[in-house]
Amino acid sequence: MKKTIVSLKKMKECGDLISWITAYDLPFSQAAEKAGVDMILVGDSGGMVQLGYETTNPVTMNEMIILSQAVRRGAPNTFIVGDMPQGSYEISNTEAVRNAIRFVKEAGVDAVKLEGGRRVADRVRCIVDAGVSVIGHLGLTPQSSASFGGYRVQGKTRESFDATFEDAEALQNAGICALLLEAMPEAPAAKISRVLDVPVLGIGAGKSTDGQLVIIHDLMGFYQSFRPWFAKCYIPEVISEFTEYISSCSDLRSLGRDDRADGLLKLAEVAISAYIREVKGGLFPNEDYTYPIKKEELDDVAQSKYW
Repeated sequence: MKKTIVSLKKMKECGDLISWITAYDLPFSQAAEKAGVDMILVGDSGGMVQLGYETTNPVTMNEMIILSQAVRRGAPNTFIVGDMPQGSYEISNTEAVRNAIRFVKEAGVDAVKLEGGRRVADRVRCIVDAGVSVIGHLGLTPQSSASFGGYRVQGKTRESFDATFEDAEALQNAGICALLLEAMPEAPAAKISRVLDVPVLGIGAGKSTDGQLVIIHDLMGFYQSFRPWFAKCYIPEVISEFTEYISSCSDLRSLGRDDRADGLLKLAEVAISAYIREVKGGLFPNEDYTYPIKKEELDDVAQSKYW
């Protein structure tokens, strides 16, 4: 059954961890839906992993709409989030609302995501007032990474934690339905997750949030340029499962012709299913895929007035 804002919040209340994955095209969204993922993000990261840009900054609204349309066609029964690219919401409330509504009307997304805290709270409020659900994004925010010295882990100092906490509260007050925390040590992210009423999901933020997000190209080992510290490729773990499945089939030609379940689409489904199982079981991310924090750093963060 397709998730809703209400059911996702209920999952947080019940401690049922949420599985979230990116997709940017028809095949991967089909595989994600077959695997039973709770949510799909059509991220502006698609500009890098799918379109070949060096960063997410060049991605346009028109490109995001095209990617989102393909994902909706591939996953008609999954909660889909459209990622608002740089330049689509910063200029004015009017532009932010117009582009958020484009995502809904032209691509059929269930929510939009945008980066920033207090500085975009008014944008969030206006989009929500227009009837579009919004997911916030704090921590490492790639669109504005240059403003804090590049791709750096957030929440490791009291100052950084305080700022993130205040941003999170401002976004919740503005009406977000969920929050994504990126690249934070586990303890600070867990604190924010426990305090907020809305679901808090992590990407590189430890396993103590209400769910996890991964980039599907990292999960599948499809992206050549780099792989983040927190990203896990599941192919080595599932290749034997896929091989056993293929070997057990008496008629591979029929399997391919009739079900198209003999190749990479099926392998993607198996890999995504393994990711979902690990998220739901609290096994991913483990320490190998979590940013460390020194004891003295955590002791200082724990002196925050928000701790």
